Amino acid sequence: MSSINQESIREALKVVKYPGFSRDIVSFGLVREISINGTDVDVQLVVSTTENAVAKTIRDEAIQALKGLVGTGRLNVKVDVQAPAAPTGNVGPARIEGVRHIIAVGSGKGGVGKSTVAANLALALAQSGAKTGLCDCDIYGPSVAIMFGGNERPTADDENRIIPIERYGVSLMSMGFLLDDGSPAVLRGPMVTRYTQQFLRQVAWGNLDYLVLDLPPGTGDIQLTIVQTVALSGAVIVTTPQEVALIDARKASAMFAKTNVPVLGIVENMSYFLCPGDGKRYDIFGTGGGAREAARLEVPLLGEVPIEPLVREAGDTGRPAVAAHPQSAAAGVFESIAQKVRQALP
Repeated sequence: MSSINQESIREALKVVKYPGFSRDIVSFGLVREISINGTDVDVQLVVSTTENAVAKTIRDEAIQALKGLVGTGRLNVKVDVQAPAAPTGNVGPARIEGVRHIIAVGSGKGGVGKSTVAANLALALAQSGAKTGLCDCDIYGPSVAIMFGGNERPTADDENRIIPIERYGVSLMSMGFLLDDGSPAVLRGPMVTRYTQQFLRQVAWGNLDYLVLDLPPGTGDIQLTIVQTVALSGAVIVTTPQEVALIDARKASAMFAKTNVPVLGIVENMSYFLCPGDGKRYDIFGTGGGAREAARLEVPLLGEVPIEPLVREAGDTGRPAVAAHPQSAAAGVFESIAQKVRQALP
């Protein structure tokens, strides 16, 4: 029994995964206290959840993991269940402490490059001197961790808040930091909205000028939860020039309008292709769609981002184009978009 110590107990508890995640409860910072008296062991865990089943699963698996280590000694695993942080006051949108402006980047459909725009917008804002954060709200399809090349695991502070990852001067939070490569987030709808709220309100963002939210595509539960509970300063809608993308972009703009969130403008991504050989412009997906939609909504066309292979390569290698290729045409457009956002939200 001499092998029982706090370190060996923590190692044993690392096999216990938080339900729905591939990450263990130790790295999540849930182990609050370990007491050892001879062969008797007391472990106190702290879990922020409204799901009693989550706490019970963690306790049962922790006991199972420690049984062999403790042997015939007494084992007591106590789980302190705390309610997740929630907006105070009346039901409705609430600010995030320390954050001046919250900007939602949305789209009506997937595949239009919304995450690329969100990542480069956040980085351009940070490079302009603003304290900036980026929260990946796409729980099922997170991409921010890949785009910023972060493979660190977030840790928790003394108040059990998640400490965001820092890359290129941007504070980051994404489900991609919590899952192993290729591991899916196997969660039902209500749990997804809870984790989204925890990413927003249980992360130690500190004092930020801008927090950019990379929303999942569409107008589903996560998007509605955010616009109804978070005091957004404005939204940026990403589309491509083709009509099928514009139709879905209108749905996104209608959602923001119904919830009184101002649309800061339209970003037309994959706008055109400039042939590197002769500089000739090719409008692969059509032309003028973003400008027409901006005019219809009576909002600015924030920018037309060209198709450049280096933008895709930069995202895949963990350095957004604004950082990896600052002289590129796309980077120039992203910097211009950031400047217009700062003018709208000083």
